[in-house]
Amino acid sequence: MCSRVMVCHWIRLLAPALALLTQTDYAPYFYDNGPNSNNGNMALLNLSEDTPKGTQIYVLNGTDPEGQPVKYGMTFEPGSKEYFRVHPKSGAVTLIEELDREAQDEIEVFVSISDGLNKVAEKVSVFVMDANDERPQFQNMPSIVDVPENTTSGNSIYKVQAVDRDTGSGGSVSYFLQFSIDHHSGVLRIKPGETLDYEKSRTHFITVVAKDGGGIYKGKHQVMSSSATLTINVIDIQDTPPVFVGTPYFGYVYEVSSPEFHYDVSIPHHWSKRSQYIYSGADGVFAINKTSGCIILKVYPADLRREVYNIKVKVKSPASVFSFTTVTIRVVDLNNHPPTFFGENGPQNVFELTMYEHPPEGEFLRGLKITVNDSDQGSNAKFHLRLVGPGRMLRVVPQTVLNEAQVTVLVEDSAAMDFEKSQFLTFKLLAVEIDTPERFSATADIIIHLLDTNDNAPKFSSDFYIARIPENSPGGSSVVSVTATDPDSGLWGVVKYSIYGSGADLFLIQPDSGIIYTQPWASLDAEVKSKYNFYVKAEDTDGKYSLAEVFVTIMDLNDHSPAFNENSLEKTMVIGAPVKIEAIDEDAEEPNNVIEYSIMKSDPDDIFNIDADTGEIKLKPYIKSMDIVQNITNHKDCTWSVVVQAKDRGSPSFSTTTVVKIDITEATQLKGPLTSFLMKSRENPLQLLGLISGVIIIMVLVTVFISTIIYMRNVKSNKILPSRRIIKRKRKPRRQDDFQQPFREEHYGGKFRNEDLESPSADNINFNNNVKVCSHRVPPSPPNVPVMPPPLPTHYRHGERGWTVPTVSASVASKTKKRSHRGKDNPVNTALVSELKLRLEQKNMANRY
Repeated sequence: MCSRVMVCHWIRLLAPALALLTQTDYAPYFYDNGPNSNNGNMALLNLSEDTPKGTQIYVLNGTDPEGQPVKYGMTFEPGSKEYFRVHPKSGAVTLIEELDREAQDEIEVFVSISDGLNKVAEKVSVFVMDANDERPQFQNMPSIVDVPENTTSGNSIYKVQAVDRDTGSGGSVSYFLQFSIDHHSGVLRIKPGETLDYEKSRTHFITVVAKDGGGIYKGKHQVMSSSATLTINVIDIQDTPPVFVGTPYFGYVYEVSSPEFHYDVSIPHHWSKRSQYIYSGADGVFAINKTSGCIILKVYPADLRREVYNIKVKVKSPASVFSFTTVTIRVVDLNNHPPTFFGENGPQNVFELTMYEHPPEGEFLRGLKITVNDSDQGSNAKFHLRLVGPGRMLRVVPQTVLNEAQVTVLVEDSAAMDFEKSQFLTFKLLAVEIDTPERFSATADIIIHLLDTNDNAPKFSSDFYIARIPENSPGGSSVVSVTATDPDSGLWGVVKYSIYGSGADLFLIQPDSGIIYTQPWASLDAEVKSKYNFYVKAEDTDGKYSLAEVFVTIMDLNDHSPAFNENSLEKTMVIGAPVKIEAIDEDAEEPNNVIEYSIMKSDPDDIFNIDADTGEIKLKPYIKSMDIVQNITNHKDCTWSVVVQAKDRGSPSFSTTTVVKIDITEATQLKGPLTSFLMKSRENPLQLLGLISGVIIIMVLVTVFISTIIYMRNVKSNKILPSRRIIKRKRKPRRQDDFQQPFREEHYGGKFRNEDLESPSADNINFNNNVKVCSHRVPPSPPNVPVMPPPLPTHYRHGERGWTVPTVSASVASKTKKRSHRGKDNPVNTALVSELKLRLEQKNMANRY
């Protein structure tokens, strides 16, 4: 009864839970309030690109049908930039990265809502709206334009083009400058009613301004603009009469001057060889050279009747165009005027010029119009010109002036005139009198403003870069960042990077930042290849570039386990000698491929020690005989199963175990180092085979060496000259002729036994003069009856004496058959035999040579 009551009680308690389980749980959902709402599911949200980072831009809003609390989430596509962050409870969405419509105008994001059991995710698009944050960028500036001076007003001379990446009015571009320009097309024209004149101004520097139409940026209306400099060079047209250089002309005559005093009147160089000079008003005291324009004093100063002479000079060009000038000559004798510099508007002591850097050497500075004058006469008006400034960039001509001259400044060191070193240069022009006690002088400042050109190539911060990257790095991993700088200004200083080379296949580089990454598909493996090198190129907009080399090392990781050599898993161990096992780890570097050996288990008993470094397995010191082994195990075959572990030293460490079968046997009774070596070689047959091969090679070399020595000795001792004396043999007992085998090896062959030869006798048996006969020797006894010598051994017949034919390395030697009944040769017979030998040898030698 009590148990029934308890069951009923539990049923009443579990009833609500069972009711909940039977109910359906619906998924939560977002409110869709449309694109103009600031809460909902964030679909089609428009967001201005100038929205500050950290601004709350939206509130995710949704509900759960069962009224359960919901949480919000937000994710992005893998590899894309995360621009927003959402609060999981409130749903507030915050901007966490700066927006740039020109870089990305649409952002895709996954928003989710969850009640704990169900989760709903939606993909929405956020559109980045434009703000006026981009300046117009000139596409073809700075530039230099050459325009003929006779170009009529209103003609188009150049088209300026600028691009603004903004949209709407912020992307429209208008152009402005001091001259006439089409505000919409950027076409530059000469102002109506204005003309160009090469003789007045040869170069014009025009600043062009490009403005956009304005737009909203961070809540304010903003107009963006850019400017660039356009250089217009006026091209000379020969439409003007000849022009005199250095006007006005002033000349001075001192009382101490002598006749033939010269004064030079010059015109531009390109006219001078084609003009004629005509003069008037000289009163007969001055003459002019019609070709060179040099005015000459014809009389002594004492004969001059006036203080000032105004001589009119007329020049005619080949086109019959005339020009006139007046040369004023004063007669003075006092030094009361210092040198003075003149500009176009009178005396001037500061001259400014704008020009491009690195002008050609030898070119004169066209924008400087300087005239120097000393109103004194004669030596009082003679002075030196000198230019003082940084280095020897410029040179002034003329260096010596009498009275007056137009100053020309020439470029001497173009390389030193560098915009990157100094954007303006200041020089002092000095004029100092030479032969006067007063030493009057004058100075003028020349200030040169330099304009930049693309004269520098990008330069890397280092000639080479070294990087290390782990071999398990995923594709797209950063390797190294290279940096190159270009000191040029404007677009010329923008550097783009690229890589090339045989080792660059696995890598790519960001063109703007210089960061080198691995290819997304790259798989690095130090065991396959651990060293890469390639070149990185830094290039500016004009194609000037420099190179640097990149060396990448793939760092090895411990990603391989040791592997045992299967040939070493069954061993035969002789008591007293070790056996060796070997495992290999395919990792590329230490300590990942360094292996430690250990015995994990031994069956039936642990009687072995192992060297942790070499893998040599030895019996424990107390195991000295088979009797001890057999006492340990009941098995008759004495075979042990040893579990050996090979473990590398990497981090993390990997290990491998294997079972080694070791058959223990008794050592043989043979002793000595050879026996020990042979026993050890049983485990390594290649070692024994190498030893045998080495012994054979040594024996062959020794045999060849001994044979060579014997051959050389035989050649030296057995060579017979035509006049060589006969060697006398030792007396030997004769034996019966062997008629059965007359050509046995001991009688016939190419080798003669030199040990049977007697040392040379002093007797001159041949009666030749090559041997000195000692006077104290007793002459031989008279010969007996001569015996006929045997015939030549051309055909063998029984009963004849055997002869051996001499070879190159042997001398003729008679194999005389020994006769037992005769113990001594007849001296006459011996002499005849020797003579026959000599003749036979001479004949053979004649046939050979």
